[in-house]
Amino acid sequence: LALLFRAEGKYASAEQLFKRSLAMKEKALGPDHLDVAMSLNNFAQLYYLQRQYVLAEPLYKRSLSIREKSLGPNHPSVASSLSDLALLYKSQGKYAQADPLYKSSLAITEKALGPSHPDVATSLNNLAALYYAQGQYAQAEPLYDRSLAIWEKAFGPNHPHIAGSLRNLASLYGKTGRENEAKELNRRATKINAMKR
Repeated sequence: LALLFRAEGKYASAEQLFKRSLAMKEKALGPDHLDVAMSLNNFAQLYYLQRQYVLAEPLYKRSLSIREKSLGPNHPSVASSLSDLALLYKSQGKYAQADPLYKSSLAITEKALGPSHPDVATSLNNLAALYYAQGQYAQAEPLYDRSLAIWEKAFGPNHPHIAGSLRNLASLYGKTGRENEAKELNRRATKINAMKR
């Protein structure tokens, strides 16, 4: 129910339910159980959506700590937690703190799932977006390219992930003076999006 309230933007109601659920899970399962980590992560996302970053950060960190202890440092759930924390820092402009977390998340995901897994594409895209936000287009471009290639291989050329990836590259091309290439990628993305309807 808390997730539904969060999705509907009923943040006060969601917060009460998340607090209650977290307390119940900690009491029943102990403070270091993986279900507690999941509750902490969901609760942190509620605060993140409200831009209450100071409240979200310790929840994300505690969730990460539990997952690392329970699953080991190289588990995909740890990679997910690292990515969530990195996004929190990126959203605040704390790029130097986000960078190593995104890189660790990518390394874990590649090692655990293989270099061509769609989750690797997501990790590449996240790191590319961090570089893009800093104007480091030369670093972002090969990551966006690789992400697009993985998604195309996994899902085919007309999947919604492809449209998003094309728009990311188009934006980068626009920033680097390649307007014609950007227009072509945007046209392709628009065509994919039109197919969904």
